[in-house]
Amino acid sequence: MNEEIREKEVRVIGSDNEQLGILPTKEALRLAEEKELDLVLIAPTANPPVCKVMDYGKFLYEQAKKDKEAKKKQKIVDIKEVRLSPTIEEHDINIKANNARRFLSDGDKVKVTVRFRGREADYSHIGFEILKSFFDKLEEISVIEKSAKLEGKNMIMILAPKRAS
Repeated sequence: MNEEIREKEVRVIGSDNEQLGILPTKEALRLAEEKELDLVLIAPTANPPVCKVMDYGKFLYEQAKKDKEAKKKQKIVDIKEVRLSPTIEEHDINIKANNARRFLSDGDKVKVTVRFRGREADYSHIGFEILKSFFDKLEEISVIEKSAKLEGKNMIMILAPKRAS
């Protein structure tokens, strides 16, 4: 910005976005000072570098406003966890699936975990069946983001909400 620009020549864009051409840096600075504005380097890698005559404070303010607006539109996705056991009953699976349905409709991802204790891990095929049954109850509103996989004593599957198409 202003005196910090070390280039000999710069391409200058005026305050109302008109091209002023390639000028020596000193002349571009003088031009900006006449209009009581700043000379800001906006494309340092171009050949020659591009500078714009603008009010730097106003530029920073508008940039901050744009960033704040973009942040407002972002949706933070949480991962909710539903834990099951290999001996879970059908009715309990339905209750847990309804909770997961609520999480998915709020736009959150759901991590479904089957916890094996002791020798239950030898019967991991039961875990696959439970997770498949769980997904079957939610397949109209969700997709499998990460399929069922045994990690230590837990079998984990991650469900994400279906995108409206």
